[in-house]
Order: sequence, then C-alpha cells, then structure tokens
Amino acid sequence: MKRRRTALLSLTALLATALAALPAAPAGADETEQVRNGGFDTTTEPWWTTGNLTAGLSDGRLCADVPGGTANRWDAAVGQNDIALVKGESYRFSFSATGSPAGHVVRAIVGLSVAPYDTYYEVTPQLSVSGDRYSYTFTSPVDTARGQVGFQLGGSADPWRFCMDDVSLLGGVPPEQYEPDTGPRVRVNQVAYLPAGPKNATLVTDATARLPWQLKDAGGAVVARGSTVPRGVDVSSGQNVHSIDFGAYRTRGTGFTLVADGQTSRPFDIDASAYQRLRLDAAKYYYTQRSGTPIRDDLRPGYGRPAGHLGVAPNQGDKDVPCRPGVCDYTLDVTGGWYDAGDHGKYVVNGGISTWELLSTYERALHTRTGQADRLGDGTLNIPESGNKVPDLLDEARWELEFLLRMQVPEGEPLAGMAHHKIHDEQWTGLPLMPHDDPQKRELHPPTTAATLNLAATAAQAARLYKPYDKAFAAKTLAAARTAWAAALAHPEVYADPNDGIGGGAYPDTTVTDEFYWAAAELYLTTREKEFERYVANSPVHTADIFGPLGFDWARTAAAGRLDLALVPSGLPGRDKVRASVVKGADRYLATLKAHPYGLPYAPDGNVYDWGSSHQVLNNAVVLATAYDITGATKYRDGALQTMDYILGRNALNISYVTGYGEVNAHNQHSRWYARQLDPKQPNPPAGTLAGGPNSSIQDPLAQEKLRGCVGQFCYIDDIRSWSTNEHTINWNAALTRMAAFVADQV
Repeated sequence: MKRRRTALLSLTALLATALAALPAAPAGADETEQVRNGGFDTTTEPWWTTGNLTAGLSDGRLCADVPGGTANRWDAAVGQNDIALVKGESYRFSFSATGSPAGHVVRAIVGLSVAPYDTYYEVTPQLSVSGDRYSYTFTSPVDTARGQVGFQLGGSADPWRFCMDDVSLLGGVPPEQYEPDTGPRVRVNQVAYLPAGPKNATLVTDATARLPWQLKDAGGAVVARGSTVPRGVDVSSGQNVHSIDFGAYRTRGTGFTLVADGQTSRPFDIDASAYQRLRLDAAKYYYTQRSGTPIRDDLRPGYGRPAGHLGVAPNQGDKDVPCRPGVCDYTLDVTGGWYDAGDHGKYVVNGGISTWELLSTYERALHTRTGQADRLGDGTLNIPESGNKVPDLLDEARWELEFLLRMQVPEGEPLAGMAHHKIHDEQWTGLPLMPHDDPQKRELHPPTTAATLNLAATAAQAARLYKPYDKAFAAKTLAAARTAWAAALAHPEVYADPNDGIGGGAYPDTTVTDEFYWAAAELYLTTREKEFERYVANSPVHTADIFGPLGFDWARTAAAGRLDLALVPSGLPGRDKVRASVVKGADRYLATLKAHPYGLPYAPDGNVYDWGSSHQVLNNAVVLATAYDITGATKYRDGALQTMDYILGRNALNISYVTGYGEVNAHNQHSRWYARQLDPKQPNPPAGTLAGGPNSSIQDPLAQEKLRGCVGQFCYIDDIRSWSTNEHTINWNAALTRMAAFVADQV
C-alpha cells in the first residue's frame, strides 16, 4: 500500500515538538472525561455538524453522509464545543471510526472553537485500512473553556459515509512515551562486512573525546584495537556519536563483536557468503508476490497459497476486469503480475520501475568487469520456470512484463496504445486477507502518460534482453514499446487523479519529461534508431542534474535512462559526458556519505526522510556502484558497500531493515498475507524482504501515536499497522536486489 501522499509533516511535527516540551500534569491527577456523550447510546447531542451533512444515530454510533466535491477538510465536519483544557495537563484522545468506502482520510483535531481557531493537536488516520480504533496522547499548551473536538471530513471528490463511536478526551492521564529498544550503543552491520571492504561502525555516546575500541572474535579474543573519532551530534538522529573504522582487519570469520565505551555490539561476520544468499533471497521475494498463480509450498516452504484473483469465489478475479464507471466500455484480462505491496493492487508505474531495476541488475552483470550473470541464471531462484534454459531473473521479470503488456489499451479503442495506470479493488480491504479470499470487485483505472511510458521503457529494455532466449517475445515487447511511445507522444499530458486513492494508491505524477527521456533511452539502446537518439539528445533531462538528495524512484525516473545509457554499450554521441554525469552524481553522494556519522549517502533537505527511505538510500548506492563500474575507482565501490551497513543495522535504531538478516531485523511489515503479527497461522515476510524505513511524515495512525515528534532515523516502527514506515513493495525490493547483487560480485 505504499503511496506518495501529500506530506503532512511540517505543521504536525512542529506542533508535536512544541507539545512534547510542555510540562506533564501533576503526579496523581484525577482522570477526567471532557467529552459529553461520546458513546451515542440514545442521542447525538451535544454534537454539531456542518449544514451539508446528513447525520444521525445508527447502531449506537453517530453516522454522517458526507457529500462529494468539497475542496477542504473543514468544509464538512462533526464536532463538540465547550471542551475544557488545562495548560500542562496530558490528555488521551481516542475514538472509533469507520469510512465507507474505506480509505478516506479524516482530520481529527483538538483545538479552539472560536477565532483564531487554533489547533492544539491533530491526527489524520486513513479509515478502515488498518483497524478502526485510534488512541493518542498529547499535552495541552493552553488553559481554555472554549476548546473543541472536531472531525473534519471534507475534501473528497465522491460522497462517502462516516461513522464514529466511543469518542473520549480523558484528562489527567500520564503522557505516553514510546521508547524503541535500540540495544547496545555500538551500531554495526549485523550481517557481514567483506574481508577486503570497508568496515565502519557508529558509537552512540555522551563522550566528546576519543575512546578505545576492541574487535573481538567469536571466542572473545581481541584481534584488533584502535580509537574512535568523535563526530558530534548527528542531525539525522539527534545523537552524539563517534565513528569507528576497523577496515584494516581482513581475516574471515563469524561471530565478531565490537566493544567500545563499555558496550558490546551485536554479532557480525567478516565474510562474503551472506551476500550470495541475499542476492538470491531479495530476488526470490517476487515469486511470493505473484498474482494469478498458486504459490508452491515445495518451492517456498511456509508460503504456499492458492492462486489469487482468478475469479474463484469469493474472489472476483482479474480475467475480465471492467473500467471504473465512465472510463471505458471494454474489459481486459489483466491476470498475472506482482502484487505491488502489502495490498492486492497492481500498478503500472511502480511495476515499471521495479521491472527495470531487476532487468538492469541482470544487464549490469553482462557488461561490467565484476558482473556475474551466471549467479542469476537458470536454476538459481528455484521458481516454476527453473530449468527452461532462461536466466531465472529474466523469467521472474517476465511474469510482471506479461501483466504490463495486458494493461495496454486495445487497438480501436479511445487512447489505444496507452496503458491503464492501475488495477485494484473497488474499496480498501483490511488485514489480514489472503489474495484468493479477497471479495472485492476489481476495476481498471484510466490510462495515463506516465504508465504508458513505463510500459514503453520496460518493454523496449526487455526486447534486447530476451532476444537470445525468445525472439517472438522480444519482438512482441518491442512492438508494444513502439505503440506505447507513439501513444504517449499523441497524449503527452494525461495524468493520474491525485484523489483516486480509494481501494489502492493514487500514484500521481504530473511531471513526465523524465519518463519520456527514460523511454527514449531504452528504445534507442535497443533499436539504435536516429529518432530515439535525437529525442535523447534534445531532451532537457539529458543534461540536467538529476542525482538529487532523495535519489530516484517511481516518480523520478530520469536516472533509469541515464544509468542505462552509461552502462549499456552503444554508439550514442556524447556518451562520455553521460558517464561523466553519473560519476559527478556519485561524487556528491560520496561526499554526503563521508560527512554522515552513520555513513550513508542520504541527507534529505530538512532531515525529512521520505516514504520508503530505505530504497532511496539503496538507489543512491546504485549510482555509486555504477560510478565504480564506469571508472574502476575503489572509492565508489567502498561507498556502495558502506551503504549496505546502514540497511543491515548500522543505524540509529540498531535494526536491520531486511527480514531474516541480522540479529534484530524488520519482520512485521505491513501486509495482508505476511501477517503473522495478526494471525499466527500466517508467515512473516520471506527472508530478503526490505522494509520501507524511516518516514518523517508518519501518515498512519500507529506511527502518529508512537512516533510523533520523531527525528529522522527514528521515524520508523516495526509493526504491521504502520503502513507509512513499514510496508514492503516491489520497487523497494528491486533496489535491494540490485545492490545485493553488486556486493555479492565484489569478491
């Protein structure tokens, strides 16, 4: 359910920081309910509604029919005035709420009922997605008898129904503070360092002077020693830290620990074998994401399940999917593909960048000095296609490619040749829910230019990679790419509706010059035709500075074209300048990494960690790895390797963001069918699954409850309910696959 949503951070985080600094209520204060009639047993009094709502009692709840077409949240609201607040007192704000259809976002506030209508506390839960009970604590910054509890419901294009119950504002409660267990203050890569690679760690300490450190082997013997380097306060975590460099030690072994300031790190290896496993596990993730086919338990023990979305009751399936009303009058067979994330949706824009990164993982192995394409060859992933004499990574990517081709508008229809943006359930579903048990109606959503160019780019790339194994399929993908390219040129400004987020994410993107550049680059590399060469050369993206702090992702795809133009051999005029631009971008990331006390090439503006920051960190490392492939300079290789340390445990939370790797690792990612935290009969995500990682905007209710006021790296919680910090997605795992393969090649 990973989505780029409008950032909610600035006001909320600043408010939370201010509130957290206020004194708590006196010890022993009585708990006092401030809300009157929060249970709605017999009446809705004294609650008020705006005049455009039809509200009343329904099964002991207050329910309101909310009109569509309102512009602002406050254009439709339910509330109660004359709430008394005491400055410095802590309150628990709790309520039950549901929305139909599911997925609507509500702004729940405690504020002032008269001008200037100040807001003292606010949360924005997305209803009926991960439960319907919400609870938060905050401290009032004012004394007032004119307070208000309000639920702002406007801003939806379509009408919907809101119901609430058990609304409470309880004063005198002790303030809740979530304190993550970060373990020992010596933070290391909990998996492995390469014997001939960099070895760095971070010590969290109040000390300002150098401290001694010791490296111990599994038997406790000291095998290396040195002194820490004080780094001051790390802005990404708010911690005072020192750096430790033990790269001079190169002896292989397992069970090492690092000791400093009276703390012993979690254990780690000095060996390359873990990355050989991770290269495969990260890619094996995709098999259990497959839609439209049974997942065989003999191939993935513990993960076997029936085929999802083939029309077997109660499932309505993807074989004959209609458009949303008013979009088209045909149906498409859009079976297959990968489920995008922890929900059952399938999205062309996210499927495109994911497929590209998997295909580029294989293509990089074909064209670089350290590439080992055979390590991703036939039989390596243990999938149903293993043994067909086609590299398994190409077989897995083809499962998604076939789906992407099915999303193309048929010939003779309006917008023929374009690609539908997405297909998913009519309404949001809850957790847990296996794919074959999903009862929702499935719908195609309108075609977009961005989706069409994702199809053009990946299909063109596929044409050159599959040609040695299946000439007919290669010809089919190239034809589809050409058709999509022509359709995008004819319809260059068809964008996804940013409000189309019910039942699945909106994935809005109104800047597609990067997608045009990427598609033209892939078409050129495959065909070498002048039309595409000229388009690449004339695109403003071709010479733009595209390697920004956040890196690349589904909405920023220029790097996909630039990296492939740099790595895939061609006769492109000015190719040396393309390669130089990648090296220049890598230099910037390397400078960021060297300046960062935790050693990562990621320092977003304002320390605002983005949704899926873990994969953005990895994609910045991909640029470093590509610079090494271009130049052979060890500094870029070492920077790429060092980035993996952050992902695998050398971070403020002392957690590996990869399931099954590291002594403490993320394993409760938001998912409807890897939901062991909610249902012990279900598994955790498979080994090699990447968690989204810190997200400063903390959009989900659990994160808003636990992480309010968090700083950078601390905006993460390993809980299935935290879809904004802890989901898994196909594009995030593609970045992990790419980097795990690169590291595994460096032996």
